[in-house]
Amino acid sequence: MPPDQAAATKGPSNPEYLATVQSRIDTFLLQNPDLTAADVPSELVTASGSGLDPNISVQGARVQVKRIADARNISEEQVQTLIKENTEAPLLGVLGTEKINVLKLNLALDKIK
Repeated sequence: MPPDQAAATKGPSNPEYLATVQSRIDTFLLQNPDLTAADVPSELVTASGSGLDPNISVQGARVQVKRIADARNISEEQVQTLIKENTEAPLLGVLGTEKINVLKLNLALDKIK
């Protein structure tokens, strides 16, 4: 994992950290030109505490649908369906938020030919 993707110990007021996050936003927008900075979920440009979180939010997956569909040469509808099928409910239905395990979603995407 590149050092800039590992967990950060710098707070949100640290100029170096803010520059890193801005760089990640800029890179994300280059890869997803149909989006604006306001569309980018924060979890996609900040590191989790461990840097190893296997989950992203449903919104984090949805903002990447067009790019994933184009890269895999499949329809956006297929990607949306897999996101829906791989959305995990909050623990006991109330604790936390809906999430998507990225590995499971990527394995499901790999099965589409």
